Amino acid sequence: MFYIIGLGLCDEKDITVRGLEAVKGCSRVYLEAYTSILMVQKERLEEFYGKQLIIADRDMVELESDEILRDADKEDVALLVVGDPFGATTHTDILLRARSLQIPTQVIHNASILNAVGCCGLQLYNFGQTVSLVFFTETWKPDSFYDRIKENVDLGMHTLVLLDIKVKEQSEENLARGRKIYEPPRYMTIPQAVTQLVEIESLRQDGILSPSDTLAIAVSRVGGGDKHERIVSGTLSELNGHLPEAFGEPLHSLVIVGKRVHPLEIEYAQEFAIDKENWRRVAEIVYGCALD
Repeated sequence: MFYIIGLGLCDEKDITVRGLEAVKGCSRVYLEAYTSILMVQKERLEEFYGKQLIIADRDMVELESDEILRDADKEDVALLVVGDPFGATTHTDILLRARSLQIPTQVIHNASILNAVGCCGLQLYNFGQTVSLVFFTETWKPDSFYDRIKENVDLGMHTLVLLDIKVKEQSEENLARGRKIYEPPRYMTIPQAVTQLVEIESLRQDGILSPSDTLAIAVSRVGGGDKHERIVSGTLSELNGHLPEAFGEPLHSLVIVGKRVHPLEIEYAQEFAIDKENWRRVAEIVYGCALD
């Protein structure tokens, strides 16, 4: 059996009972280590699970899946994934490969940012498409995310924006020269994300991401409890000018608030607002939200 097991969002104890039982019965256990990160080190997972973990980087998962799936038709093998197994298309791909090899598969679900983002007070059924925002370079500034956000805005829906992470990445020079030298890990921050959003808004000028009139909510380390989790709400301009340390440690995500927002959603998120009065003012005047 080939298992893909969600680990949840925080630490070694977030795994489900079913997931832990499966891990303990596996002959090999891989830890996927590039689409997201946990808040604890690999060694703590190994101690809690009672299993040695094999780190599976991007190259292994995408190019060497045959090694991960080796003998999974005869023994139990697991791939551990931060969050939920279906939070990344990579995991769907390896499941399809397993099935093509006639290997039995089982998915064990867990919490992910896609549902835990409800911690900011916005209702999950009011969310539209989720988008990813990558690091811009001097020569590469993809803006297709803007079209997806606009589609959500036109429907009045909230947008979850997942911010880029760079783990085990090579510079263009090292890549061109075939040198296996990797850059230090980088995690996009809320100010970086807002700067990029506003830059594309200035080029497109559709008015969907107006810095002073767009409400947004920054979240980080969701699921980590009071010690780790951070939620900060405000306009895009307020978030961009806020102290970077206020957003907490990575990973960061950003929610663009949709115009169909309910008064209770505004009231809940107001608790986290940089400027509570301005949060309410924009909600009432720009979003047409009737507050008491």
